[in-house]
This record gives sequence, structure tokens and C-alpha cells, in this order.
Amino acid sequence: MSRIKLRTMVVEDIYLFKDWLYKPHFAKWYIHPANWLDEFNNRNNEFNWIHHFIAEVDGVAIGFCQYYDYSLSGETWYNNVKVKDTYSIDYMIGEEEYLGKRYGTEIILALEEIIKAKTDAKQIIVQPEPSNMASRNTLLSAKYMFDEVHDIFFKKLV
Repeated sequence: MSRIKLRTMVVEDIYLFKDWLYKPHFAKWYIHPANWLDEFNNRNNEFNWIHHFIAEVDGVAIGFCQYYDYSLSGETWYNNVKVKDTYSIDYMIGEEEYLGKRYGTEIILALEEIIKAKTDAKQIIVQPEPSNMASRNTLLSAKYMFDEVHDIFFKKLV
């Protein structure tokens, strides 16, 4: 049974999220924190296709995750094509004391369940930085496959 509960991120979470974005263990991977904050602040308008969540353990907020329809993102890291029924995710553990305890894997799996329930997703793709071995290992723990050609991780949902 998962120890993680995901809840929709609310305005009051912005200060916690901002704090996490600037923590050293995290800042090296999430470049341009202002962009992440802007996406959340404009979640009801320009970025309404991104779905933000706070990960909690026993009522304590420990991290963040989000999912989005890849074809709406304007991103081109997956072979420069728009991929139908493909979603992407981002995730982080913001509280240091929860690092290295498999919470990242649980966040990914909980987010997958939300994606499967609320979308037409056929696959999820993720492209962590090549040197972010913790994230890459977390994806492997969550049963993602690695595509060496595109340097992405993916999981088929159907």
C-alpha cells in the first residue's frame, strides 16, 4: 500500500513550492524556478493543460508532481513530433528527510493512477537530465523503460 497521497495543489502551496524549487538538492535539476511558478500561477489560463499536485505522507507535504498532455506542451524533445495520447510527468521530493526512501517511486505510481483515470493516455514519457541518476533510477523502479535513441523513459499504459 502506498504511503503517498496526492492532492491538487492550491494557491496556499505556492510558498512551499517556491522553497523547494530553490533547495540545493533540487535547484540543479529544475532550472528557471520562476518559469515553474509562472506555470502554476497561470494554471487557470495559459497553462490550464498542466495538472499540479502536492505529495503528502501522513498529512505532511513532502513533494510536488504534475502531468500534462505532451502534444499541448510545445516541447520537442521526443523526436520533434506531437505524440497522440502521450503524457509527460515531473516530480520532486522537496523535503530532504524523505529522500532515498522510495517516495519518488510511489509519487510516480500514484500520478500514473490519476492519469489513467482522467485521460486517454496510452503512454507516459519522461526526460530527466542525463546526470540525474536518482531520477533515472526512480523511473526504473517504477517500471519505466529507457529509449536510448531519444534519451527518454517511457511506460505504456495500455
